[in-house]
Amino acid sequence: MSAEMHEFRDGAALTEGLADRVSTALADGIAARGGATIAVSGGSTPKAFFRALADRDIDWSKVTVTLVDERFVPADNPRSNHLLVSENLLQGKAKAAGFLPLYRDAGSAEEAARIVSADAASLGHPFDVVVLGMGTDGHTASFFPGGSNLAEAISSKTPRGVITMEAQGAGETRLTFTFTSLQDARLLVLHIEGQGKKDVLAAATGDGPETDMPIRAVLRRAATPVDIYWAP
Repeated sequence: MSAEMHEFRDGAALTEGLADRVSTALADGIAARGGATIAVSGGSTPKAFFRALADRDIDWSKVTVTLVDERFVPADNPRSNHLLVSENLLQGKAKAAGFLPLYRDAGSAEEAARIVSADAASLGHPFDVVVLGMGTDGHTASFFPGGSNLAEAISSKTPRGVITMEAQGAGETRLTFTFTSLQDARLLVLHIEGQGKKDVLAAATGDGPETDMPIRAVLRRAATPVDIYWAP
């Protein structure tokens, strides 16, 4: 595992530190390549980070935001990650950013995955920034233990793109970028908060199958070092 732990006294300090680090990475991407891309996770943990990042003074018109994963629900659904990002990140200065949604009004989640995979290819690779979260079961993105397409999702042989995932307890069918789409981001961050998540992370660094705790795939096989941002 190649990872660096960044520990903060509380969530507020983590939020500011992570927003500074990510905004710098995006600005570097803009300076080097004329544009930058960032893929972010949903859930309640990143809300404060999204708001802090949105206030950073970079050329947001040259940034494209997308999601690591999404539920197969319309953008106005309260459980949509699209809605979460729209209300918390794509505001203020960051309202000028482009956005690539994962949900599409298609006949099936599989068809939506095919459409968005084609669209995502235009972003180029690798992503400048990927910010992952982690569940108490060791899932990340929508790589769930017992997930219907988990082996494919975390395989190093699966092409870049978006696939579907179904798992007990996950609710709606998910759309998720594959491991190969995320693992070589120029800045790859794992954002976790609370002692419970730190304990899960400690368990994930031990021996055991990646399918039992899919975050292990990222920690063990990411092509770039993982920056772990944690606060109690």
